[in-house]
Amino acid sequence: MKERILIVDDDMAIRDGCAQVLIRTGREVYQAGSGAEAQEMIEKLEFELILLDLKLPDLNGLDLLLHIRERDSIVPVVMITAYGTIHNAVEAMRLGANDFLPKPFEPEELKLVVNRNLSARKLALENLYLREELKRREGKRKIIGKSPPMEQIFQQVEAVAPTDSTILIRGESGTGKGVLAKYIHEQSPRRKNPFVPVDCSTLVPTLFESELFGHVRGAFTGAEKDKIGKFELANGGTLFLDEIGNVNMELQAKLLKAVEEKEISRVGSNRLTKVDVRIIAATNRDLRAMVKKGEFREDLFFRLNVVAIRMPPLRDREGDIPELANYFLEQFGEKYKRSGLKLAPEVLALFLRYMWPGNVRELENTIERLVIFARQQVIGLEDLSLAGVRIENRLDSSDARQPSQKGLTNDSASAAVATLQGDGRGVAESQQDEATEDAVLSLSEIEKRHILSVLEKTDWNKAEAARLLGINRKTLRKKLQKWGID
Repeated sequence: MKERILIVDDDMAIRDGCAQVLIRTGREVYQAGSGAEAQEMIEKLEFELILLDLKLPDLNGLDLLLHIRERDSIVPVVMITAYGTIHNAVEAMRLGANDFLPKPFEPEELKLVVNRNLSARKLALENLYLREELKRREGKRKIIGKSPPMEQIFQQVEAVAPTDSTILIRGESGTGKGVLAKYIHEQSPRRKNPFVPVDCSTLVPTLFESELFGHVRGAFTGAEKDKIGKFELANGGTLFLDEIGNVNMELQAKLLKAVEEKEISRVGSNRLTKVDVRIIAATNRDLRAMVKKGEFREDLFFRLNVVAIRMPPLRDREGDIPELANYFLEQFGEKYKRSGLKLAPEVLALFLRYMWPGNVRELENTIERLVIFARQQVIGLEDLSLAGVRIENRLDSSDARQPSQKGLTNDSASAAVATLQGDGRGVAESQQDEATEDAVLSLSEIEKRHILSVLEKTDWNKAEAARLLGINRKTLRKKLQKWGID
């Protein structure tokens, strides 16, 4: 995408000469002969660099500089003037100018100054992206798997990654949709540019537009300075819209416009900014069903669903569990200075028989807790209880396989199930609890157990649990407070 440069000077010969030099370097150049004309252009378009004459027929160049800085804190401004003095240069730099170019100047000098300041702008944007990335990142993750479902995904990625096609990743919560999106980016020609994730489920609607498109100072209460949105941060790279099904209809329309036209305007501004981003979206909801119900725009769905990839649940890729478990053991072993830990065969056997409703995220959390509480280098069944790992209903009730499979004896499996279901209690006590389960329960107790079950399945993501339960988060929070649960 061509860099957009604005030249503001009342001397047409200077403007045309600069424009010819910069156009030959592959830039898109706009010209303004007055301060008013420049202000009008700045309101409508976003520029990567502004060359500004200090003396204009209708406006002082320093006043225009202040006007620019009120709206954009990053765009480089280079002051050009025949009236260059040390005082003028110092004052311009104090008010926010990035560089100073006295007339007359040679074409090579102009190109040098422009290249230097465009590089500085790119570095400033990269620093913003890195700060956002550091806030978000909790640890390195990579995509793992050799099972047939994962082999199919790798084949799909190999075909689609080199293109700029929009991708929609479907799958249950915790399957690793975000990890797959980052992997696709890293296999694409955009790999050297930013990968910017947006969690659509955590953003309130009133701030969602500002988060995506940015805002100018004073656009709304609390907007004390300009903010660059995720679209601009991802320019040249990939924008990952996670849980896209949570975006309301009004914002869907604005998102569709940005995706189709590849232009955005910050909240509070009419200036259009070109953006070159690849869109990868993800959802754990059925968008086709939402379209039929009128909850999701059909045109946006088809725009996002150019290439569809389904991330399989962990229960459908059982063969990947040992490799994933070992990977997380290594990661958390390094984090907690507990290297060399391994899972005992009977623990791995239980993991292989479990349905993992929380998918890879649940396995990751389980391994982290085991690493923290492990007493020996080999993590055994007793460590599950010590770590407080509750694995209620872990064995699939429809599974006809006996616990003796995969190297587990009947006695050790029974003890393990008792341990996992009862936090280390004996078999008799567990059986007594099962008898209690058969007793008549009050509606309040049934409600409590159901809510806790949903919270466990969503890995205690209250927003997701409230959505599945059909209640708002405030109601859920009150119920948990009533039961004394944090």
